[in-house]
Parts: sequence; structure tokens; C-alpha cells
Amino acid sequence: MMLLVLSIPFFLHYAVAQEPKALSIGGIQAKAGTRTSGFIPVPAGVDSATHIPVTIVRGTRPGPVLALVAGTHGYEYSPILALNRLAKKFDPTQLRGTVIIVHVSNMPSYMRRTVYYNPWDWKNLNRVYPGKPDGTVTERIAHVITKNIIEQCDYLVDLHCGDGNESLRPYSYWMKIDNPSVDEVSKQMTLAFGFDHIVIDDERPRDPGQSVYCSNTAATRGKPAITVESGGLGSMDEEWIDYIENGIWNLLRHFSMIDGKPSYVEHPIWIERSEVLRSAVTGVLLPRVKRGEYVQKGTLLAVINDFFGNQIAEVRAPFAGVLLYILGTPPINAGEPVAFVGQPTNEAR
Repeated sequence: MMLLVLSIPFFLHYAVAQEPKALSIGGIQAKAGTRTSGFIPVPAGVDSATHIPVTIVRGTRPGPVLALVAGTHGYEYSPILALNRLAKKFDPTQLRGTVIIVHVSNMPSYMRRTVYYNPWDWKNLNRVYPGKPDGTVTERIAHVITKNIIEQCDYLVDLHCGDGNESLRPYSYWMKIDNPSVDEVSKQMTLAFGFDHIVIDDERPRDPGQSVYCSNTAATRGKPAITVESGGLGSMDEEWIDYIENGIWNLLRHFSMIDGKPSYVEHPIWIERSEVLRSAVTGVLLPRVKRGEYVQKGTLLAVINDFFGNQIAEVRAPFAGVLLYILGTPPINAGEPVAFVGQPTNEAR
């Protein structure tokens, strides 16, 4: 009996020691077994302040920290809506580790419904990482996300879809940065997320100080990361949202953050060669093919008219491949993307 009594305090001490400590993200405190939401401030600088809505789901058992980032471009609704739902579905009492949800990275863009750019400084958030604490608002947002989200996570998923002007088929990016341990884990993450079209991108910057992209900022800091795309044209279609939700649930199983056996893409379509085609002129764009179509080299993808209906340019496929996205709205400025073509490889990965 005495032995039993003495063992109880030891057991309680052991249980407390195994429970994850409270986590602080940008001033938001999350205790084990809780779901906590709040705003991370982006202080004013050369322009106005803003804030970033974040939810932290802190499990009761040890495990990795997974960051899910949406709303880098404010007109990309599918990921925003998916995370809005998932924040309520994750059960902290059943979770191992922590999920950090960035609901909307770029609030100015979201509230003004702008494609690509933050309307306050007309910069693309996914081109300014790791950001600057004394830069314009877009650079300050990137800095806050780098310090508070990326540097506190173990793995990251940057969630996108076709912007408000882009018609897109689902695909993901496997970004290779010549770090075998990071590259292999990132590869397995793409297979677990479940999109069968996977773009291999080995041209991302290797310098952590000039990482440019959100997911690349994680990778250059030794944290495996992927970028996924599902949805487009400002759509709220349930199909595109479901793809994202299902991918995240399976990724949680992959990392053993929840119970269940993960599944993986059985026949991935690896895309080693890809190219974003840009417009040489400003005018009215008229697409001639649809997303997901396989095209031959030289296929007419779109024509561009002047504002009086006269054709002034055309965009053709530079090689045979699949059309991952194409603009689905008429306005086009010189230098802006028109389409993204990827050429599948026959080599196993």
C-alpha cells in the first residue's frame, strides 16, 4: 500500500512533464488541449498598420508543429474557406503536436479583393520574403510571418489557388533546395497531400536572406514545406475546398498528429519542365483552351486584342504539356501571367 501511495505523485509528475508547454505566437497564448484565436499585429511603419488572423490548435500530446498559411493573395478564396472550417474541426484533445493556422496573410488584399498585389503598396507578398521590419506593409507582413510562424514551425504548407483572374486545375509544388533531408520530407508531403500533378521546382533561391517565397523561406531554414493550388476565379466551389481539407487531414495522419493510416498518390504525374507564359502587351485577353487540357507545341492558348477589338498578340504553347492554369478574365497588362504549362516526365521520382 505504501508503495502504491508513493507511486502516485511520481506518475502525476511524469504526466505533467509529458504535456506540451504553452505556446506563444505573436502574443497569442495557446495552452495544451486548447484552441485559441487572435490577431498578430503588423505595426505601422512608412504606411498603416494591419493584422493577421491566426488560430493555434495545441494538442495534449507531444508532436510536431505544422503551419498552414492561406490568403497570401486575398482573392484566393478556396484555402481561406478551407482553413476557416478546419479551425473548428481540429480536436485539440485528439491532436499530437500543434497546428498553426494563418487564415488570411494579406488582409489589405483580401478586404479590397485584389489579385496578386497588396493595394496599399502594390507589392506581391509571395515575392518579398523574408520581409523587412522597416519596409512597406507587404514587407512587414512577410517579416511578421517569418518570425512568428515560419521560425516556430517544423513543417509548412503554403495554400493557394488560382487568383481571381486564373482558371486552374489542382496541383502542388515539390521545391528542391539541395538539402536531401528537407527535399525528401517535402516530397513525401506532396504525395501525402494527394494532388497527382506535382511540379518539380529546383530553381528557388537558396539564400535564407533572399528567400522570396513563403514556402521557400521555410525550406531555407531547414523546415520542409510545400505549396498547393486548388480553385480559382474567385470561386467558392465545394469541390476545390474539399480537395484542400482532405489533403490537410491526410497530412496530419502522415505526421502521426492524428490517428489513422495515411494514403499517398499512387501514380503521381511529375512535371519537371514548366513555364509561366506572360503577355507582351496590355489589352483584352481571350483564352482559346481550358485548364487541364493537354496541348501540343505551338497550340494557340490565347489571343489579346486592343481595346477596339483588333488582335495585337497571341500566346502559344512553347512545348507539349498540360495547361495548369490560364487566365479566365479579359484584363491583361504587359508582363502579367497568361498561362502556366507543365510537361510531365516519364522518369520515376
